[in-house]
Amino acid sequence: MEKKAIVALVYDFDGTLSPGNMQEFGFIQAVGKSPKEFWDSSEAIAKDQDASGILAYMKLMLDEAKKNNITLKKEDFLRFGKSVELFPGVKEWFKAVNQYGKAHGVIVEHYINSSGLAEMIEGTEIAGEFKKIYASGFLYDENGKAIWPAVAVDYTAKTQFLFKINKGIFSLGDNILVNESQKDEDKRIPFCNMIYFGDGQTDVPCMKIVKMFGGNSIAVYNPAKPGDYKVARKLFRQERVNFTAPTDYRKESPTFKLVCKIINKIKADRDLYVLAKRPR
Repeated sequence: MEKKAIVALVYDFDGTLSPGNMQEFGFIQAVGKSPKEFWDSSEAIAKDQDASGILAYMKLMLDEAKKNNITLKKEDFLRFGKSVELFPGVKEWFKAVNQYGKAHGVIVEHYINSSGLAEMIEGTEIAGEFKKIYASGFLYDENGKAIWPAVAVDYTAKTQFLFKINKGIFSLGDNILVNESQKDEDKRIPFCNMIYFGDGQTDVPCMKIVKMFGGNSIAVYNPAKPGDYKVARKLFRQERVNFTAPTDYRKESPTFKLVCKIINKIKADRDLYVLAKRPR
């Protein structure tokens, strides 16, 4: 019996599944800052020190927490994660897509590929929907307190996780297996079976890789923000993505219908591939 095709839906998080940066849903308010103040400070650190923007915001979180006598243990991040808002239909999206995939003969898996914090994403009500969450995260001391960045995922680091999904590697720290040569037929999820969802420039390398290797990249945009639509259309005109779609994940939305069409194509391509391999 032929194995069923696995379709990987890979999502950025901030601006893609959630209408904002996750730090803005509880943490920034807890340290007495406005979102603008926090991100201006983070950008200033990165600029003054010629540093990674991801490492800068993680360092600022630790500094601001210490200054305000706020503990940052994993359970604190999880608590902040519970406050993260989601776009319309996100909570129901996964079940609906999974059911559609099953009804059409494919297995659907969901992955996060984010520069945000894994600990906060794990606190959201949709955390259990993901096969793996690839995201930034902290190291903790013997008392469970965050002390240093463990993983900092910038726009180029994101691309490595696509290759890990491709090969079925679930360790964030692995840098050996991901670089080993592997026959295409042995790879767990070919790139042509990937659908990448992103909302901006930090997703461009991933969008281009998925599209270049035969998968489908979708630039999503918040319909409430005209500027977001302009960014998505620009990415489409530059041929960095296959499609644009609104951040409306309800079953009746254009986004759901688009993904269903892509799943249909992946299944048809898989069936034709299998037929081409069989002797007549």
